[in-house]
Amino acid sequence: MFENHAYPNQKRGISHNSLHADCENCFGLCCVALPFAASADFAIDKDAGRPCPNLQSDFRCSIHKSLREQGFKGCTVFDCFGAGQKVSQVTFAGVDWREDSEKAKKMYNVFPIMKQLHEMLWYLTEALTLKASRPIHRELSFALDETERLSQLNPDSLMELDVPSHRADVNALLLKTSELVWTELRRRHKSSQKSKRSDFRGADLIGANLRGADLRGANLRGACLIAADLRDADLRATDLIGADLRDADLRGADLTDSIFLTQVQINSAKGDVHTKLPPLLSRPTNWSVLSK
Repeated sequence: MFENHAYPNQKRGISHNSLHADCENCFGLCCVALPFAASADFAIDKDAGRPCPNLQSDFRCSIHKSLREQGFKGCTVFDCFGAGQKVSQVTFAGVDWREDSEKAKKMYNVFPIMKQLHEMLWYLTEALTLKASRPIHRELSFALDETERLSQLNPDSLMELDVPSHRADVNALLLKTSELVWTELRRRHKSSQKSKRSDFRGADLIGANLRGADLRGANLRGACLIAADLRDADLRATDLIGADLRDADLRGADLTDSIFLTQVQINSAKGDVHTKLPPLLSRPTNWSVLSK
């Protein structure tokens, strides 16, 4: 476990800015390496390792401005957490999949592994920004450095990684962080906060009516909130790691201090100008057409 290791004080070399997709420095890996099936999110079937027919020779999408209209909503919500540019420019040193068929196969295998590592980097970087997590900053810092070190490995070593084991260690720290955030929330709101944390971990809340609900500090890890009505809900300090927010209605909801929320989750939900988001996340452009 990470807490058994010491970590020297030094400036962090990772920021959330580096954990966003930079398509200009990627070889369109999400459009080639990943498979998708014809569904509400994709208009066609595509096998892993086969380029999407909309991918151009310059690695740009020929229908980028009309993805939703042409049945590719899934592309508009995807974010690789910066794994695409890392694999393209670091792991494979700028050699793209069209130049070497053998490297191409490795690149397709490495990309999803790197995405998982970068997703962990996102959560760990966020955890280190939280005041409540100070008691475990040392362990979080080591976990961050170790995850970044793993992401710098060569292709063969990356493919041999025991990612589930590493993720389990990281998740243990994220759970501790979540509990510390809840404890801090209780301390700050003694007069109004419930003594027991609301626990909806992994709950089936598809289409649930949670409009105006007080969900401050709730545990919604892995909850299925597809098409749930969360209009005007109070989700401050709520743990939303892994929650499925596809088509969840977040209009007017307050997610200001929610933790472990990603751009992918926000992109898949519905919201408006009244939805309050954490500062690290951007308001989707399609939200502007929705009204409360």
